[in-house]
Parts: sequence; C-alpha cells; structure tokens
Amino acid sequence: MDAEELAARWRERLESWAIPEEILAKAPADPWGFSPERFGTRTDRALAAADDGPTMTRLSEALPDKGTLLDVGSGPGAASLPLHGRIGHLYAVDTSAPMLEGLTARADELEVPVTAVEGRWPDVADQVPVVDAAIAAHVVYNVPDLAQFLRALDERTQGRVVLELPHRHPMSWLTPLWEHFHGVDRPVRPIAEDCVALAAALGFAVQVEEREAPLERFTSLEELAASACRRTCLDPSRAQEVADTVMELGMWPMPRDRWVTIWWE
Repeated sequence: MDAEELAARWRERLESWAIPEEILAKAPADPWGFSPERFGTRTDRALAAADDGPTMTRLSEALPDKGTLLDVGSGPGAASLPLHGRIGHLYAVDTSAPMLEGLTARADELEVPVTAVEGRWPDVADQVPVVDAAIAAHVVYNVPDLAQFLRALDERTQGRVVLELPHRHPMSWLTPLWEHFHGVDRPVRPIAEDCVALAAALGFAVQVEEREAPLERFTSLEELAASACRRTCLDPSRAQEVADTVMELGMWPMPRDRWVTIWWE
C-alpha cells in the first residue's frame, strides 16, 4: 500500500473516533479538551524524574550541545524541557496559548531561550527555522493529515525527528465505559503500527522502540472518574457512579500504557 492510501486510511480511522452528535450535544463540557494544569503537573513530574527511556535517549543523542530543538504539540514542555541543559534554543508549537504560557514560564526558570508559536502544525511551519532535532510527543492521534504533518517535520529538521505515541488511541481506555453508559462501540484503530507504516511509505528510514509508560495515567480512582465523566460526556455529578462502574468492570487499577518511539534521520 502506498503513502497516499495509508494516509487516507489513517484519516478515515481517526474520523471514526468522532463522538455521536446526539451525545456530544448534551455534553456539559468539551470532551476533547485538555487541562493546562494537568499537563503542567505531568511536565513537572517529567522534569523531576530521570527518564532514560528511548524517546529521551534518542532525542538527547541527536541534539548537539546548545543545539536547536523543535517541539510540536509541546504542551507545557514535558518532552523537551527535561533536556534543558542541552538546548541552545527551543521552538515550541502548540494550538493552546495557556499551554505555551506554561512552557515559557518553565523555560525561563530553566534559562532556556524559547520561541513560542501558537498554531497548528504544519500551518505554522514557516514560522520556525530548520533545527537540529525535532520531537512530537503524544500528538499524532490528533492529526488527520498525518502525511503532511510528518513531511513538514522532516523538512524543518536537519538531524533527527522523534515521535512518541501510545500504542493505541489515548482514549481507548474508555471503551468499556462508552459501552456501559451509552451503548456505543469505540474503534480499535488507528494504532502505532499505522503511523510507522505511513512514515516508512513516505521514504523515512524509521526505527521503532516500545516500552511501558513511565508514569501512571491517573494517581487515584477519583481522578480517573472525573476525567471519564468529561471524556464520555457525563455530568460531573455522576463521578461516584462512574467510579463504582470502573470497579465493577475491573478497570482499576489501570495497567500502564505501552508507549512507542519512532525516529529517523
């Protein structure tokens, strides 16, 4: 299968994750939204931990001392700022201004020169220069036009491009709850192998490593239930009901995700 066909299949599979309109219309909050505070906590945990996993290793070994690094879908910087001692200049791209503000504040504390670019990649690719290395962590499942996304990353990087993503769609853990509360079957694909196949079809000499996620998704059942209410379009007042259901379905404690690192020169 060629790149065009694989790209179309990726888009179709990603679109199948759309929430049915009749359920979405009754949602008390945006089920696809992300919390800058929650992501900020993840970033602070990443900064405090010495992560010697494949993503950080492959990125670190490709980044020259005081080199330039591009972080696409940066959030507050969990995938880039742990390398603060090596970064000469960080270019951070994200669609969320609050996420970029969190990154900039942390970068300032770490004395990392940063240029924050608000917008969607690759629409804003011309606002960043060619860099030594690039990272896009936990982003591709939000990217319908993945071929265009990957090509632009490659064009803006003279060294190594590194991707990190969970093996399955990040909302897959909610599948039993969608079935229980709404009678809705959620898709299985796309998965990481689909991203690998597309990158290879684009002509990139991809290499792949997989590992258990270094961090738990949730630190408590209460945190899980609150997140599940939002993601499944339920009122927050049903959090205890969701927590009870999670226990009945054997979903807690949650097993850690499998994270996949993809890279090419």
